[in-house]
Amino acid sequence: MVGASENQSSSAMDSLGDFIEHKAYARVGLLGNPSDVYFGRTISFSLANFWATVRLNPSQHFVIQPHPTHDLVRFDSIHHLVNRLQNEGYYGGVRLLMAICKVFYKYCSDKKIELKGGNFTLSYDTNIPRQTGLSGSSAIVCAALSCFLDFYKVRHLVKVDDRPSLILSAENELGIVAGLQDRVAQDFRKEYMDDLGHGMYTPMDISLLPPLYLIYAENPSDSGKVHSSVRKRWLDGDKFIISSMAEVANIALEARTALLEKDYTKLVGLMNRNFDLRRRMFGDEALGSLNIQMVEVARSVGAASKFTGSGGAVVAFCPDGPSQAKLLEDACKMAGFIFQPAEVVPSLLNEEDLKTLSSK
Repeated sequence: MVGASENQSSSAMDSLGDFIEHKAYARVGLLGNPSDVYFGRTISFSLANFWATVRLNPSQHFVIQPHPTHDLVRFDSIHHLVNRLQNEGYYGGVRLLMAICKVFYKYCSDKKIELKGGNFTLSYDTNIPRQTGLSGSSAIVCAALSCFLDFYKVRHLVKVDDRPSLILSAENELGIVAGLQDRVAQDFRKEYMDDLGHGMYTPMDISLLPPLYLIYAENPSDSGKVHSSVRKRWLDGDKFIISSMAEVANIALEARTALLEKDYTKLVGLMNRNFDLRRRMFGDEALGSLNIQMVEVARSVGAASKFTGSGGAVVAFCPDGPSQAKLLEDACKMAGFIFQPAEVVPSLLNEEDLKTLSSK
């Protein structure tokens, strides 16, 4: 993994300790995805461009506060309601906060971790674009979990290795389709998953990354659709899917070496190969014409490109430098896509967190 992952968040507390607030950043899958769902490997990084925050205020009653925009229940008209549902979907963040509350409580009960008394009010905010494959749901859950760890003072008792699984369980409660790398980048080989219950985490220096760029559409397709058919074929033993997914996982391994050696020419080929394999496995219909167009716009100026997650956004690398990046920016503008430099977040695990990290 490169740098911080989405289960790591920044925090803030006022001098009186009246509230706890944590921030969790969006996640970009640089290489290896979608093999994270298939005992593979991924290299990912946290993206400072977008984030979710959760705030915990001690209160008399246990309250989960709806967001004024993302959990809207009052509309100007039925047209307003329907238009909203078509663009934003049915659900906001309240259900995510409820789910992580349940999962966290069960985890602590199972582990015999005693939770102190006291209630609180949870609220959240997020600027992560919806349905862009940037792990927006996971970010809300990550930030909430960090708030719980500090409020109940159990950060030292809940291992870093276990936290991604808690977040995944909360999303599973809601039927959200998401890859394991959404919560933390790792090596997902079967022996690790079976023996440890989680993957092997290997932090990398973010200074190894070249300048990267983010491309996304304002109205992308649902990022969860691309997982469905391939998963069944993989479970059924489809040789093409199994071999292709193994190759995708190996791309992450090759990319790690390329980054360590700063062989960016090789990185270009690996990024493009990663997407090409995904396209062969899933097919154009599943990936969606808009998502494919984002990749092709980047390639039209010679940039390497691939999905950040399941679709909706693309990460691009311009091996020829700033002049090529300007060409890409212009091409994105003409195609109606949003273009911006990717701001990478370094690791935010503190000393207490690192003491609980069993696999380094």
